[in-house]
Amino acid sequence: MTKKDNTVDISSIDKNFVVPGVGEYDLTFTDARESKVIALEGLKWMPEDGAYRRIPATFTAENTNAGVITLGWHTSGGALRFRSDSPVIVLRGKLGPGCDMSHMPRAGSCGFDSYVSSGRELPVYQKTFQPAPGLVDYKCVIGLNPERKMLSWIINLPLYGGVISLEVGVETGSKILPPKAHKIKKPILFYGSSITQGGCATRPGNAYTSHLCRKLDAEQVNLGFSGAGRGEKAVAEAIASLDLAAFVYDYDYNAPNAEHLEKTHEPFFKIVRKAHPGLPVIMMSRCNVHSPGDNRERASVIRKTYDNAVKNGDKNVYFIDGYELFKGDCRDACTVDGTHPNDLGFYRMYKAVLPVLRKALKNSIK
Repeated sequence: MTKKDNTVDISSIDKNFVVPGVGEYDLTFTDARESKVIALEGLKWMPEDGAYRRIPATFTAENTNAGVITLGWHTSGGALRFRSDSPVIVLRGKLGPGCDMSHMPRAGSCGFDSYVSSGRELPVYQKTFQPAPGLVDYKCVIGLNPERKMLSWIINLPLYGGVISLEVGVETGSKILPPKAHKIKKPILFYGSSITQGGCATRPGNAYTSHLCRKLDAEQVNLGFSGAGRGEKAVAEAIASLDLAAFVYDYDYNAPNAEHLEKTHEPFFKIVRKAHPGLPVIMMSRCNVHSPGDNRERASVIRKTYDNAVKNGDKNVYFIDGYELFKGDCRDACTVDGTHPNDLGFYRMYKAVLPVLRKALKNSIK
């Protein structure tokens, strides 16, 4: 159907683009915040006030910056985990403010996606919910299980959108049980820029952080802030307050210049290291689609933090050169705009970081 402004509703032409409705199921809904069986992960400071926020309430524009405060309401890294034999899994709720960006699919910025497994095998993608422009109240099918087996579900929350309320619906009479324990008992925390937050993945599960945590079977805590990850002391102290399996940080892109990076990078590390002497810490310079000579000054600052730690006897630090993150054929096809990875770029990042993270977690992986 062609509208008055000559735009076309593609779903009227190609039915594969139609978002499926909920149908005639008799459903029972459970608020994700109130459930004793649904694990709501990745939002470590949510218990403070029950809001879908991924930063402490103590953060202000003065001790961090205005971008962090705004983006803290985006739910990147948030996920629901549970088991159910329901033939359908439905989400119902209200979306908060989001970012409808021209270079990123709404399915990634404001959408949800689901992964499912029947046992201990790697969860596989099943469905995506991509909200229509301006949608606030939503009700959508996010999973199907026609054989009514007891399956393990992961539902990833939006990368660049907010969530005000979220309920999980299952067919009335079906079982809904707690998830199996993660293989990695403590969360992996990522801190950095828009790339860390997930820009521009086509859906939440395709961000490199999600790839890693799904593969390793660990909870993800994502503190990526578009344009706003600047290495403030308050953020380092908040990270230091958590009990983590590993810490990965890369805010190179958001440091205004090499001087800012020099001033903040090593002090940030030392705050976390003082609180957790044995915590594995991975430092990365910015991913780079161009020549290895680009941004060498900035990368050398990060390398210096690593080298100083090693000289001081630290055996739990790792460095990844950002140029290596997109290595392989067609590295120039790894981004949307020369900076933000597309799904290929995020997959390459995942493959580059995985062996380093495995090594860092060698004492945590059974």
